[in-house]
Amino acid sequence: MTLLTYQVFKTVADIGSFHKAADILGLTPSAISHTISSMESELGFSVLTRSKSGITLTNYGEHLLPFVNAVLNSDESLQQVVSEMNGLKTGKVKIGVFSSVCTNWLPDILRSFQEKYERIDIEVFQGTYDDVYYWIKNGVVDLGFLSVSSAKDIPIEPLFEDPLVCVLPKGKKDSKNPTYVDIEEMRQHQFVTQRDCTDADIQNFLKKNHLRIQSNYHVVDDLSTVKLVEKGFGICLMPELVMSDIPYQVDVYPIQPNACRIIGIAAMNPGFMAPAVRTMYNHIIENYRK
Repeated sequence: MTLLTYQVFKTVADIGSFHKAADILGLTPSAISHTISSMESELGFSVLTRSKSGITLTNYGEHLLPFVNAVLNSDESLQQVVSEMNGLKTGKVKIGVFSSVCTNWLPDILRSFQEKYERIDIEVFQGTYDDVYYWIKNGVVDLGFLSVSSAKDIPIEPLFEDPLVCVLPKGKKDSKNPTYVDIEEMRQHQFVTQRDCTDADIQNFLKKNHLRIQSNYHVVDDLSTVKLVEKGFGICLMPELVMSDIPYQVDVYPIQPNACRIIGIAAMNPGFMAPAVRTMYNHIIENYRK
């Protein structure tokens, strides 16, 4: 199989359409179909399922995709090394981010990096901790922002300690402790919670402090969580960075005991990166460690 075969397979898998993949790659739909059929004949099994609702990966295709990504990433690394040897800074960097990093840090990171390395292209993927973890593990992205607790077995370079805070409806603070919220006060309230994939550090804090919260509201994104708090449906814990760009009318307090999430930049093989990826990795560490 050729690199073009791998590129066709990856693009169809990502897009879920022969016609859209053809447009992206500058080929005809029939050429895309023929390439996939030839690939399946050579492999001896099907990698895609065709149906009226679209095209999806078979189990074999899902197992194959990370290896195809690795081949394509290796080719990209080779091209970047050749360019670097010729005195050029070129290539592509794919970065995974979660919401608060995307809104608070990423615009400045992209701007400062592209001012110095305008020939390096950057592709951004936004998702939850679990999404970013999956993308790094499977070669979809080169680098990803994660909290240290959500990185699991992926090497991560810590950058920033982000304190956890308690968010309450306006004017609902217990007057007993006017400057902070402790565990006992938290126990008196209904909670608005997020799924583990989006707030692993908060879940760890609750478990560590044996706080069994009551919640009828389980949401995914930060804005929805804080909006429900504003409307009086409960309280929530949030990283302080999240609250810096949320406009709702709520009260925010430090918590006791103190806790934080540690944000870092993660990569599967920090010692072996394509030149463009290494350049971005170093740029982030040198300029955004706080």
